[in-house]
Amino acid sequence: MLVGVTACGGGGSEKASGSDAKASGKPSVSASPSPTKPLGPPMLLDTITPQTGTTVGVAMPISVIFTNPVAAKARATVEKHMKVSTSQPVVGAWHWMGDRRADWRPKTYWPSGTKVRVDADMTGVSNGNGRYGVHGYTHTFTIGDDVRADVSVTGHTMKVTRNGQTVRTLSINAGSAQYPTWDGTMAVIDKQEKVHMTSCSVGISCDKGSPNFYDLTLPWDVHLTQSGTYVHYSTGDPNPGSGSARGSHGCVHLSLSDAKWFYGQVKQGDPVTITGSPRGKAPADNGYADFNLGWDQWLTGSASGEQTTTAL
Repeated sequence: MLVGVTACGGGGSEKASGSDAKASGKPSVSASPSPTKPLGPPMLLDTITPQTGTTVGVAMPISVIFTNPVAAKARATVEKHMKVSTSQPVVGAWHWMGDRRADWRPKTYWPSGTKVRVDADMTGVSNGNGRYGVHGYTHTFTIGDDVRADVSVTGHTMKVTRNGQTVRTLSINAGSAQYPTWDGTMAVIDKQEKVHMTSCSVGISCDKGSPNFYDLTLPWDVHLTQSGTYVHYSTGDPNPGSGSARGSHGCVHLSLSDAKWFYGQVKQGDPVTITGSPRGKAPADNGYADFNLGWDQWLTGSASGEQTTTAL
């Protein structure tokens, strides 16, 4: 997972640099023998997300972060050594977000119940910059129920569905005209029962006398972007909806009871789709907003192109 700025609103995309899903270092079964003499400094993986053994949502990408830059000339080879296997065939592709992060996502959402394995056999593989992989990594995870949240900024509603059936429709407030919420689909990064949020941390205001200054610890926080977008409860907007129409600093506000309920419904990788905001779609690398790129756009960032997963 990614570690985000703990405040609502403000700011553009921040490059992913998570540290909570460290690559296990467990050698993959297909790892080739290490060379007798090191070819150069090691190429290591900082993180592979999702973590092994987890159950995630249908919009969750496989996200691999390297400790050092991978040159463009080496990416096709690196991609071919990161094999994705599934319990049912899934069409997808890798996409590079800068030179240290590569995400694999399906063309459309994952089918619920799919079992997924990624084998990153990096032994002897070059990053094109003088570094070489020294071992393999294996992660396995499962795609859980198809839980989605569709937020209408102008309608002040959030519709929550599970496996295609509407569960509840909640009243919400989203960003103000000055601090609009990101549009588009953002997969849940993580969630926390309490998060300390400050206006200063996202560049809104460090002046305690400003009407936009805040320094709060708020409950039931579902994290959507690295730049600080959450779905949560706010003490400054306790009864959100079209009647109050109070804008946030970019987050989506729920009532206290609704925020607690929603927190209990969602997991990492569940898609939250926001429409009606003037801000535009969140950049794909601002958290896990991979599905904000159309498939043709996604493939332009892939060195090896569209592929169908290997059978487990």
